[in-house]
Amino acid sequence: MTEPGTQGSCIVLGGGGHARVVIDSIQLSGRCRLHGVLDPDPTLRGTTVFDVPVIGDDSLLPTLIENGVTWFVTGVGGVGDNRPRQRMFEAALSHGLRPLVVVHPSASVSPRAVIGDGCQILPGAIVNAGAELDVNVIVNSGAIIEHDCRIGAHAHVATGACLAASVRIGTRSHIGVGATVRQGITIGSDAVVGAGAAVVSEVFSGQTVVGVPARPLAR
Repeated sequence: MTEPGTQGSCIVLGGGGHARVVIDSIQLSGRCRLHGVLDPDPTLRGTTVFDVPVIGDDSLLPTLIENGVTWFVTGVGGVGDNRPRQRMFEAALSHGLRPLVVVHPSASVSPRAVIGDGCQILPGAIVNAGAELDVNVIVNSGAIIEHDCRIGAHAHVATGACLAASVRIGTRSHIGVGATVRQGITIGSDAVVGAGAAVVSEVFSGQTVVGVPARPLAR
């Protein structure tokens, strides 16, 4: 897990609803100074998100780095398709920025969990001992990651979802709001688990499952 130093400040990439939760989490934790928000929507210029100004779009990144911005966070959540978050994350890395780990003060993260760079663990979330999160993972508000789970890069475990012990989640997969995944289940890359689903068997890469018990969605 990357810990911020005392030098430099942080830029937020994206100014939508998810960014509000991320900014709130950073401000409450006091872990890093927020420099501003970058968003491609020109109508947001000159506005603020919890007193953090929207200053422009990604074209400002080289100038911001010259002015001492060191860290970044992705302010985009995503529903189902996490590829835009991955592209944003990798673009910021290519500029030489460092991904900030965001942990809301109300979240519970075991010191025996492994948290990758750029992960976001939001209000009331739980990450238990032995869990491993790859880079740029979102554990959204109230979600539970039980012991020995493995979460692939750029995945999103949505609000109130629960992963029982030793679950495997592939790269860029999305676990929907309030979904439950039984212990020992593997979910492949780029898969989507629908809101409220109960997953009791393997989900293959690229598959979308819904319902109780969860079944593949007909194409």
